[in-house]
Amino acid sequence: MAEFKLPTETVELPSKGLLYPADSPLASGTIEMKYMTAKEEDILTNANYLANGTVIDKLLESLIVTEGVEYGKLLVGDKNAIMIAARILAYGKEYEFTYRGEKVITDLSNLSNKVIDSEIFKDRKNEFEFTLPSSGNLITFRLLSHQDERDIEKELKGLRKLDSESNPEGSTRLKYIITSVNGSREQKDIRSFVDTYLLARDARELRKYYNKITPDIDLTSSVTTSTGVEEGVSIPVTIGFFWPDA
Repeated sequence: MAEFKLPTETVELPSKGLLYPADSPLASGTIEMKYMTAKEEDILTNANYLANGTVIDKLLESLIVTEGVEYGKLLVGDKNAIMIAARILAYGKEYEFTYRGEKVITDLSNLSNKVIDSEIFKDRKNEFEFTLPSSGNLITFRLLSHQDERDIEKELKGLRKLDSESNPEGSTRLKYIITSVNGSREQKDIRSFVDTYLLARDARELRKYYNKITPDIDLTSSVTTSTGVEEGVSIPVTIGFFWPDA
């Protein structure tokens, strides 16, 4: 039987692998991915995946060749970096999108990972202390994984069925992020605290700190408009990202 070679690339994870257990294949700080094939193009056009919103996840799962990776445990920032790498490997580094009413092109290969303070991750524990500045309550929190995001999405969907006019995304997300309040790890205590006692100003400061320490890829890119002005733009992941011919 003929043997065929499939090219792969090593992708650096924004977390540097520091938030995964030492025995995880992700602890190395890198992940190996293959180039997209006809099989993956079939995934991108799968009607069921498109309808239920899992098409990108199915694609990335198929492209990862590092053995033993539990996709659901990928930190959100690491998943974002893998998504950018997958787009470059599939369709090249140039990405066209609309900005202020005109078409602009950016080079995805110029995107870089956020600079992180590795010292706060030195014990490989995805849990961090934070004292809420206004109330003085001490909480611990964690950075969310892909599976956490799916669980949040599922819970929000159920809540909206009960009340279509509600928008509890912010508070629901905090209930998944916070792991303890003043020493209590009981879920009922955490949820009660978020619903009743968490001050808006404290929630804002917690989100700011969370975003500050979260490893991720920086999706800000420099683009030049038709007037010749160069601007820093947050890259939108539109339908043209993995469907450039759409």
